Amino acid sequence: MNIEDLRKVHVAIPALVEDLERGRLGRRDFLRTATLLGLSAGTAYFVAGKATGGHAVGPVRAQGEPRKGGVLRIGMSVLDISDPAVYDWSEKANVARQIVEPLARVGSDNITRPHLAERWEANDDVSEWTFHLRRGVRWNNGDEFTADDVIATFERWLDPATGSSNLGRFSGLTITEGGVTRIAPGAIEKIDDHTIRFKLQRSMLAFPESLGDYPALITHRDFVRSGGNLIENPVGTGPFLLESFSVGEGAVLKKRPPSEYWGDEVYLDGIQYLDLGGDPAAQIAGLASDQVDLLYTLDIALLPAVRNMPNVKVYEKVTAIAGFARMRVDQKPFDDKRVRQAIQACIDHQRVLDLAYQGLGVKGEDHPVSPIHPEYSELPALVQDYGKAKSLLAEAGYPNGLDIEINCVADPKWEGNVGQVIAEMVAPAGIRLKVNILPGGTYWDRWTSWPFSVTQWTSRPLGIQVLDLAYRSGVPWNETGYSNPEFDRILDQAEATLDVGERRELVRRLQQMLQEDANTIVPFWTKIFTASTDRVQDYEYHVSREQHLEKVWLS
Repeated sequence: MNIEDLRKVHVAIPALVEDLERGRLGRRDFLRTATLLGLSAGTAYFVAGKATGGHAVGPVRAQGEPRKGGVLRIGMSVLDISDPAVYDWSEKANVARQIVEPLARVGSDNITRPHLAERWEANDDVSEWTFHLRRGVRWNNGDEFTADDVIATFERWLDPATGSSNLGRFSGLTITEGGVTRIAPGAIEKIDDHTIRFKLQRSMLAFPESLGDYPALITHRDFVRSGGNLIENPVGTGPFLLESFSVGEGAVLKKRPPSEYWGDEVYLDGIQYLDLGGDPAAQIAGLASDQVDLLYTLDIALLPAVRNMPNVKVYEKVTAIAGFARMRVDQKPFDDKRVRQAIQACIDHQRVLDLAYQGLGVKGEDHPVSPIHPEYSELPALVQDYGKAKSLLAEAGYPNGLDIEINCVADPKWEGNVGQVIAEMVAPAGIRLKVNILPGGTYWDRWTSWPFSVTQWTSRPLGIQVLDLAYRSGVPWNETGYSNPEFDRILDQAEATLDVGERRELVRRLQQMLQEDANTIVPFWTKIFTASTDRVQDYEYHVSREQHLEKVWLS
């Protein structure tokens, strides 16, 4: 494509190409931004290769002729998948996305591509997005997939009564008046049966990226009318059909007839999810005894043992996954910034990484924007300083220290380890921190309301997505209770900024604000692992542990 062709896709793309050619923009950042603006992934890789004088290609698949047939058995916690709109765990979406699908999908290379959407385009300031849906897609009940399905799904997401985290992802489509949030007039416009225009209240570069997040699965337009339960009525556009499902036990899916599925024929005859329980040793035993072919995740404590197992492959990925040790700024004593900063001053981030996660990651900086994000800027290292901590506590009215608690979920174990290490580190400052290790059901029932707790946040391609989900005022997943109009204003600017360098500077300010306000200890970003038998071919381990299985085959 020449420059004029690129300009027709979006006016900002030629400038991105120039920045790439001149070394002002990295290849990874070019690919992410250009594809968000509507350039196809294949074209973006080609342009990147040409601009840098190399030979840029997309993800490389395994060599060998794929073989059809077989059932892939996956060891993973099997959780309730009734309503995709309120999913809060990646495991839920891993089962559901084989049945229902998103408009866009983030690949293992962290690049966003159209899925149920065929393509999209944005206006100059990315405040208006037009999505063109694939034609010829049919639900497994025979209905045609149309714009009505997408609109009905968005209306559920953006209804506060639904309780969907998508209300935060797509808050640019809403207005709040008199304390009531609703879809802004004209925000979602049906152009025809296969074209939808979204008009946002503010510019938002990450709009397509957010459509690839795990709760953003499109359900049938009659989802609510038919009971609002995907288990009982598993109508979807995906390549598999749900045969059976039992929470805590397993799920069985079978291949949809190829003539009925819009995409390429999948190789697997079926998928079986088996819940092996929370004990990591049981998961490894399942792999060793040929009970399962693939694990959802691998506990780092078992890495040495698994590496020595015959006929087993280990996968690893550097991620932006982190355990946020966060404090609610609207609850005592954490409503006093000096208390939060005192706790922060006690932390040796590298030591937390070494003790809680065997050093398998990158030291954090008390904000969620990681080195894998295009907007990331490295901040000066935080230094452990007990003198500062004691002084801050005395100023806050706690000269003799204070007694507090932190809640952690039992599985995965490393999150509790984070709590234990923090408790040891704050003790010399006179902070007596009790660590409560809670079962998953107890913890997650109140995860946004605990005064002090450790929450694992999954990886997302853009740092601004995490900032929007976790720290924007009033959004459903704002577990710190943080509300800062200046932060929201700069975040709005960052979401609207196409130039990566300019956006990085804005996000740097947001990183600094969060670090200064000390509402979250982010001790490290993790490297994640999983394993499979060597029968599993062409499985691409995803930075967010998403399982895309259309191209997977068994040898």
